[in-house]
Amino acid sequence: MTFLDAGMLDRRAALEVNETVRDALGGARDDWREVAEISVRLEPLGPAVAERFDQRIGTLTHRVILRHREDVARGMAFRLRGRRMLIRSVHDPDETRRFLVCRCEEEA
Repeated sequence: MTFLDAGMLDRRAALEVNETVRDALGGARDDWREVAEISVRLEPLGPAVAERFDQRIGTLTHRVILRHREDVARGMAFRLRGRRMLIRSVHDPDETRRFLVCRCEEEA
């Protein structure tokens, strides 16, 4: 079991949701909207490498820990000092509804 303490949430981050905005010509663009400012702990996990169309693609992965919130979901993001961490998974590590652990990929 992982030891979690609220004192380790030492960074401020914006929790963002992605909204697709349509334009007059039928196109669309992504628009990130801040829904909350929260305290988090950011832990770098390292690079993840995958192959796609015969190319190696690397992404930086992180674990972001925060107090439990009902509105955090896969597809959202954390913004920390100009960096955006895309949420790939969300789970409650000890099922006590005290904390959430999110596995994230840093947006390039």
